[in-house]
Amino acid sequence: TLVARSSPIKAIAAMLLGLLITCIGIDNPGGVPRFTFGSTDLLGGIEPIPALVGVFALAEVMRALTERELPKIENRRLGSILKGQWKLTKEYPKQQTRGNIVGIIIGVLPGAGADMAAWVSYAMSKRFSKTPEKFGTGHPEGLIEAGASNNASLASGWVPALLFGIPGDTITAIAIGVLYMKGLNPGPSLFTTQAESMYALYIIFILGNIIMIPFGIIMIRLASKIVGAPRSAVMPVIMIFCAVGAFATAGNNLFAVWCVVVFGLIGFVMEKNGYPVAAMVLGIVMGTMVEQSFVTSLIKSDGSILPFFERPVSGVLAAMTFAALLWPLFAWTRDWLKGRRRVMAA
Repeated sequence: TLVARSSPIKAIAAMLLGLLITCIGIDNPGGVPRFTFGSTDLLGGIEPIPALVGVFALAEVMRALTERELPKIENRRLGSILKGQWKLTKEYPKQQTRGNIVGIIIGVLPGAGADMAAWVSYAMSKRFSKTPEKFGTGHPEGLIEAGASNNASLASGWVPALLFGIPGDTITAIAIGVLYMKGLNPGPSLFTTQAESMYALYIIFILGNIIMIPFGIIMIRLASKIVGAPRSAVMPVIMIFCAVGAFATAGNNLFAVWCVVVFGLIGFVMEKNGYPVAAMVLGIVMGTMVEQSFVTSLIKSDGSILPFFERPVSGVLAAMTFAALLWPLFAWTRDWLKGRRRVMAA
C-alpha cells in the first residue's frame, strides 16, 4: 500500500493482478500448466524484464504521445553538477536515511532490484512529505530518497548473490554466471575456500565506484542534450530500444516483444485510472518466490498452517500482513461512516 498514490485498495488490486500473472505457465510447485490457453509460449511464464519494460518504458511512451508537446526547454549552459550537493545532503538527512534503509531491505530480496527500491522509496517520500504537491516537478526531496534507495539496493543485492547464489537483480544474475565461468561457486564456502577472490571482488567494487564519478558526469552532460530534443524524435527510438532489449534478454524470442506491447497497454490503462503499476510489478517479481516458499512450508508442516503463527517472528509478520490487508477496508468503512454522519447531521 506504500506505492499507492491515493487508494490502498487499488494498490492491493494491482498487486493481486501481478500475482495472477505469475501463475501463468508451468513453473510452479505442481508442474501443471496454468492459464496457458494452449500456447507453448506461455508455458515458460511471463518474464519479469519484458513486463518491467512494458509497464514502465512503453507505457510512458504511450502517455507522452497522447499528451501535447511540452514547451521547449531553454538551451542553458550546464553548470557544475556537484554544486549544491552538500547543501542538499544537510537539508534532507531523514529522506536519505529512510531511502538507505528501504534500499537495503528491498535489495536483499531476490529479484526485486534497484528499480523497485527506487519506486517504493519515491512513493514513501511523497506519502510522508509536507509538500507532496511539488512531486513530479523536479522537487529534490523525492529524487534524493529514491536515489539513496537505488544505490543502497545495488549494494545489498550482492548479499543473496554471494551468500546463496540467488541473484538480487539482473546485474547480479549476470555476475553470478561470470563467477561460475571463472570457477567461483557463490555460497557460504566462497568466503572460506576462496577468500582471496572475494578481496579482489571488493577492490573491483571500489575501483568501479571511483571510475563511475567521471563517467557519470560525462553521461549527465550528454543526457542533458537529449532532454531538449523533440519528443516525436525521441519516443520512436525508445520504442525500438524497448523491443530490441526485450528480444535480446528473452533469448531472441519474439514473444517477449509482444509481452512488452501487452504490458505497455496494461500499464498505460492502469496509470490513467490511478492504479499503481509498481504494486503490480512487485507482485510479478515476488509472486513465484512467494508461492514456492508457501508450498514448501506447507509440505514441511504436513499441510498445517499453524507454523506460520506459532513462532514469535512468524506471528508478528503474519499480524502485519493481515493488518496491511484489512487496513483499506477499515479506512473505507471509517470514511463511509463519517460521510453518513455528515448526511444525517445536515
